Amino acid sequence: MKISFAPLEGITGWVYRSIHHAMFPGLDAYYAPFFAPTGDSPLTNKGLADLQPEHNHGLTLVPQLLTNRAEDFLAAAKGLETLGYREINWNLGCPSGTVTAKGKGAGFLREPERLDAFFQRVFDAAPDIQLSVKTRVGWEDEKEWPTLLEIFDRYPIRLLIIHPRVRQDFYREPVRLGAFAYAAEHSGLPLCYNGDLNTPADCTAIQARFPAVAGLMLGRGLIANPALGRQLQGGAPLEKGELRTFHDRLLEAYRETLSGERPVLGKMKELWFYHAALFDDPSRYMKAIRKSKSLADYRFAVDALFRDRDLRPDGGYFRP
Repeated sequence: MKISFAPLEGITGWVYRSIHHAMFPGLDAYYAPFFAPTGDSPLTNKGLADLQPEHNHGLTLVPQLLTNRAEDFLAAAKGLETLGYREINWNLGCPSGTVTAKGKGAGFLREPERLDAFFQRVFDAAPDIQLSVKTRVGWEDEKEWPTLLEIFDRYPIRLLIIHPRVRQDFYREPVRLGAFAYAAEHSGLPLCYNGDLNTPADCTAIQARFPAVAGLMLGRGLIANPALGRQLQGGAPLEKGELRTFHDRLLEAYRETLSGERPVLGKMKELWFYHAALFDDPSRYMKAIRKSKSLADYRFAVDALFRDRDLRPDGGYFRP
């Protein structure tokens, strides 16, 4: 069963991916955070910077597109092919209101007829395209899922990555394992499971229940514990010293690539929303990290946390 890293906008860009891959190798693929092509600009400057081959040396990267226009998708896919990318991932899962209001991401799941027409247009124009899809199981009701799955199964999708929640669940409600079980029973496509895989036990439970599934896509659990993929492959749990090294390498890389202290602090503080769960009783130190206004204050707070607190003996895995 293959293990991949889910895209998290604002976190898993090329700087993060390159350092994670160097320190915690072994994942089968990284999926890039989405970018939205347009007719005038099928590949945006931001998207291109993140996808440049020299920024992703040695790892398998899959670009992700967010659009509801087949023409824009095809233009972007053609541009990505010139960069050496063969597989393209299409985002049908983003629940953000600003995205779904435009009929993109999970918002496109409200329009199954247009969804079908999109696939037909793409595969008619590019029959050999290696297209994977990351989707939710409906807009507001799980009853929508059989119709959507039937549409997916009409096309030679390389991999169907299923996050078994409807859009209205966002990330708050429990995953709908019954919807994934329905896909496992009725779909002829290769399937990948994504959703609330935060511990080794979470992952092995899905593997045991769905042994024929092609892969697992880890997201927030892997952000919290960057060694989670290694553990699933029989390797050692995360050690405090390597987490500190990982943190310091990220901090220096962001200082080199971002302009000013404020964006660097923003990047690092966002990671601590996930990493905090790894430590025993981190609340006082986390308050200092969140309140820090300068890199000097931030480093002082982080030094104190690593000096005074240990990783939790139970693994301290992220729980939303």
